[in-house]
Amino acid sequence: MNSTELIQQAEEALLQIFYEIDAQVKHNLQRVLTAFRTHRVGTHHFAGVSGYGHGDLGREILDKVFSEIVGAESAAVRVQFVSGTHAIASCFYGVLRPGDELLSVVGAPYDTLEEVIGTRGTGQGSLAEFGITYRQLDLTSDGKIDWEALKTAVRPETKMVTIQRSCGYAWRSSLSIAEIEEICRIVHNQNPDTVCFVDNCYGEFIERQEPTMVGADLMAGSLIKNPGGTIVTAGGYVAGRADLVEKACCRLTAPGIGSHGGATFDQNRLLYQGLFLAPQMVGEAMKGNHLTAYVFDKIGYPVNPGPFEPRRDVIQAVKLGEAKKVIAFCKAVQQWSPIGSYLEPVPAEMPGYESELVMAGGTFIDGSTSEFSADGPLREPYTVFCQGGTHWTHVAIALEEAIEAVGTAS
Repeated sequence: MNSTELIQQAEEALLQIFYEIDAQVKHNLQRVLTAFRTHRVGTHHFAGVSGYGHGDLGREILDKVFSEIVGAESAAVRVQFVSGTHAIASCFYGVLRPGDELLSVVGAPYDTLEEVIGTRGTGQGSLAEFGITYRQLDLTSDGKIDWEALKTAVRPETKMVTIQRSCGYAWRSSLSIAEIEEICRIVHNQNPDTVCFVDNCYGEFIERQEPTMVGADLMAGSLIKNPGGTIVTAGGYVAGRADLVEKACCRLTAPGIGSHGGATFDQNRLLYQGLFLAPQMVGEAMKGNHLTAYVFDKIGYPVNPGPFEPRRDVIQAVKLGEAKKVIAFCKAVQQWSPIGSYLEPVPAEMPGYESELVMAGGTFIDGSTSEFSADGPLREPYTVFCQGGTHWTHVAIALEEAIEAVGTAS
């Protein structure tokens, strides 16, 4: 069976799943539209102000719209957040104080947070350098949360528990909303004052609820991932309890300014429109992930999650087993990208990452992983991670080239 026939087989096998995804997109879009209606969003909210950004009505209403959509007391959607990592770091520095402990309950965090926490690198003002300790509960041998250890994990000094929803570069299942809810319940049973924080990157609109609807006190994410709908040019968000959101904003700006400042640089229309598009774009990415899992499973490669398993983020991992295959896969994706199709991805160092990365990113927004992209660290077991996608048919076209490039598993 050639690559075209394999893709066609996958499309037919996944028809029911595609229908179910469309039904979920409709549900999540209704949430978005209801919030827009409630807050009477109009064209006057697209205008921004300059300078300090005081009295930016569009920004203030967008915060309220976003908080309603995710079921939070408060939210701050800001172009000033450089990335998801920046938004997460603002939450850490805003809430934690010297002598506090940060506890990760899903093993090691994503690579870019290692220098923030202080487990890698020195002299840059990590949490460790401010006297904030870090501990983690390792995953079980089969990559699951250690639920028994979690039941007694919270100590008096544990001010915050961090929950990374997405698998990142780890070969584990990403977390479901039900699992996040259970983590929060167990943690709060031990100490109601311990803040349950969720790194929500890649997870928005995947299910019908968000972490702040099921017990999370605070969460953060990037706008060039799911909630930006592939058109937002930069930024991130924090959402949750109002006091915690304000503390995070005081790290983004300054104490006393917090969420009250920050010009929007005429980006308000894109921020609103991206949020409107987000459920549909996430649905398309989910379809592309199912397609990728199906075809690479058929030609013998381990995939995570499996072809028919529920999606918990917009990332699909394929364990290729060789560095040259990771590179070949990324080259194939780049060749069928709308931007920079003539470029050839090569391994290189990336700020915040420990290993060299190879990345295919022919996207309209630089670094946008809500658009179709693929990357992987050049380290064992040589896994490529596919992300995003504006429409699953684009993923299907790129996959034909990727299948030919890497061949069947040896």
